[in-house]
Amino acid sequence: MVKIARWNHDGGTQSGFVDNGNCYGLPVGQTVQTLLDAGLEATLNLARETVGSGPAVPLADVQLLAPLVPATIRDFVAFEEHVEGVRKSIDGVAGVVPEWYEAPTFYFTNPHTVTGTGEVIGIPAGCADLDFETEVAAVVGRVPGSEGRNLTAAAAHRHIFGYTVLNDWSARDLQRREMKVSLGPCKGKDFANTLGPWIVTADEFEDLHDAEGFLPISMAVEVNGEAIGQDLLSNMGWPFAELVAYASQDSVVRPGDVLGSGTCGSGCLAELWGRNGSQTPPPLKTGDVVRMTVEGIGTIENTVGKRREAVTRVAARVRPRNRVRVPSAAVPGL
Repeated sequence: MVKIARWNHDGGTQSGFVDNGNCYGLPVGQTVQTLLDAGLEATLNLARETVGSGPAVPLADVQLLAPLVPATIRDFVAFEEHVEGVRKSIDGVAGVVPEWYEAPTFYFTNPHTVTGTGEVIGIPAGCADLDFETEVAAVVGRVPGSEGRNLTAAAAHRHIFGYTVLNDWSARDLQRREMKVSLGPCKGKDFANTLGPWIVTADEFEDLHDAEGFLPISMAVEVNGEAIGQDLLSNMGWPFAELVAYASQDSVVRPGDVLGSGTCGSGCLAELWGRNGSQTPPPLKTGDVVRMTVEGIGTIENTVGKRREAVTRVAARVRPRNRVRVPSAAVPGL
């Protein structure tokens, strides 16, 4: 199994491979992005040359970081069960809109607030309903001869370099207000995403795909040691290859792009709130520990930090809707 990671050790950031409890660094100047730009086959060859042959640092002695610095993050909503529950919680309406079945839907989230396992995630200002989202993310790598545009599902499958665990942290009360404007989410989501603990290369899962391309691997989440939800990745409405292909239509996917599966069934609190008709289990609070595990990939764990106390909303001004500019002489001070 090839695991690709980034870590801090002795005050420096290093990228490389994790194997059998040890970290093997890449040559100076090379990063995870170097591997993504080289492609999967070249990376596997380098891993064979590097692991076990160079200096190693015990995994226990490093602080793992997010395994890459994403170029973009597209987050899909690919689990029907999640849509059923969370729509009831966020919109107050039961069922799944017909449009969900017609094509995959995603939003772009913030690549600049990505965190790694072990980091403390602060509660954003104005949030009382902090939540998590249990996801798997595909990481795009280079395929020689491909520009990453208008891909078929078969071609898109080759662009999947590997997989990592994704926690799409969510401020549900902020999100609830934003979604009523039929745009977003924005501040309900962009404060944090956790990726990790590493990228497991796609070749490790090749024999697990079923005939339609789905991966039947287990996903689970717990809070403070108590199990909250569990699902199979194969319960997605579309396999990852189709999500990557859809993202590339009249657009482009590039090495370093991250595409999230969306939350698995029972993989967040809001879905359970919708089903239970109350905030049971309760929203996350300072000190809570969220732990996510995906079969064949690994575990990420984060502690919830303090809430930032600030007022961030800025109300709109009521404007007169003039269609002609007011002469400057009529404007005091001009």
